[in-house]
Amino acid sequence: MRQLRQPRLAEMVAAKLREDILTGRLKEGDSIPRQEDLYAEFKVSLPAVREAMRILETEGLISVRRGNVGGAVVHQPTADRIAYMVSMVLQTRNTSLSDVSGALLQLEPVCAAMCAARDDRETAVLPALRAAVEAQKAAFDDPGQYSPLARRFHEELVSLCGNDTMIVLIGSLESIWSSHESAVWGAVAGREADAGSPMSAATRRAAIRDHEKLITAIEAGNTSRAMTLASTHLAATRASTLASGTAQLIKASAVGGSQPVA
Repeated sequence: MRQLRQPRLAEMVAAKLREDILTGRLKEGDSIPRQEDLYAEFKVSLPAVREAMRILETEGLISVRRGNVGGAVVHQPTADRIAYMVSMVLQTRNTSLSDVSGALLQLEPVCAAMCAARDDRETAVLPALRAAVEAQKAAFDDPGQYSPLARRFHEELVSLCGNDTMIVLIGSLESIWSSHESAVWGAVAGREADAGSPMSAATRRAAIRDHEKLITAIEAGNTSRAMTLASTHLAATRASTLASGTAQLIKASAVGGSQPVA
């Protein structure tokens, strides 16, 4: 008979601290107790405590500061941090940008329909979407500032759909696509004369009109029209972005801003 291995002490310490973070007992920005205090609390060796810290750091749940101001700071999971992990998995599979945008082409319109179906859409959905469009208009003459604001509308659409699972999973894909699309738009921001550019004035105007039409459909509670408008708009922006970009594969480094920082 084989003897089952007991969990290592470091894994047990990491599991307890992980549970404290995920349940909110330790919140974003909180400091993890010093290693000496953890040693006294868990009655394990300092090497086991250090390994537990490494486990949590690898998972992105803490960042460890070295030196005189050393210590570990808590980072609760977010869609952005999940996006970084997902992008690493996608990179190992040589996943294309087209693949990610194709997934969003199927998923984001569902979120638009869910926004339209919300009984509280007038207070919980529409103010944020209208604010996103107004921000786009205010930045219209600054293509570099405009592009992240245009993406913000799409991210808001997902974050306001009302389903936590979809918000996290689809939101992570939105973060990945936003990072890559912003890089493409930033590279072509100066090509105003090119009508086919994703950052041309005509394209920017069309995007704002599409967003306003979508808001109208959501306000009316018209789920089928919201889904159709979202699909049509996404198909157009997807084609324009993919045609303008040179990098066609997902790179985790492009989503590097999603990593926790000390």
